[in-house]
Amino acid sequence: MVIPDVTMSIMPVPVNATADTESLDTALAALDLAGRLSFVAGLGGRAVFTTSLGIEDQVITAAIGTHRLPVDVVTLETGRLFKETVDLINETEDRFGIEIRRFRPEQDDIDAYAEKYGLNGFYESVEARHACCHVRKLIPLGKALEGASFWITGLRRGQSGNRATTPFAEFDADRNLIKINPLADWDIETIRAHVTAENIPINPLHARGYPSIGCEPCTRAIKPGEPERAGRWWWENDEKRECGLHVAGTEQGSAASAIPQR
Repeated sequence: MVIPDVTMSIMPVPVNATADTESLDTALAALDLAGRLSFVAGLGGRAVFTTSLGIEDQVITAAIGTHRLPVDVVTLETGRLFKETVDLINETEDRFGIEIRRFRPEQDDIDAYAEKYGLNGFYESVEARHACCHVRKLIPLGKALEGASFWITGLRRGQSGNRATTPFAEFDADRNLIKINPLADWDIETIRAHVTAENIPINPLHARGYPSIGCEPCTRAIKPGEPERAGRWWWENDEKRECGLHVAGTEQGSAASAIPQR
């Protein structure tokens, strides 16, 4: 693994300027997956990888565990995950000898949501769905990323049109950290080949037509020819629909104001 000699062009973390993030993006582009993760882990500051236990995330978790990298691995256990996803958390920990920290929503927030919208009110409106994602994902994510300089994700350009220009590194102004997307340039065929070659455990739902897996009530299998993320919030019409984890500014703010405060 050869790491290009660009370290001096990157300021120590926290990096808070566009030029610095662009330098980091250029550096990561020249490396393989292990090199990208090792490079970021060596920059200093807390690095956090948030895994949803999908196939991309399993590839990253395997690299972190195999190379014993100083990266905190966390997951958002929303309370509505598939049983297969929850089971895979334990299997992955055992396989790679790592701890995957669970961050869960607060019961008071869930109760407040149910009082306003109903427990499954997310089917009724985009506002209600955003509010549910805020309670079950965004608030726990904020806790998971406290004190982090780098947030590592499994975003790929091929996942959806909304992610087609995903860089390797980008500044997240909302959270004042650098988001790292080490698989940005990997296509799904490369992911699957790597999983097979390395015998990485993956969610059995992938074999049942679920390329993208979130909460059980909000995820269905896709039909032949549909985009990878077509099974997420399938009742909505917006092709660029997201939960808010990877959407800057407005969606997070609107979701936050939609929940009654207690």
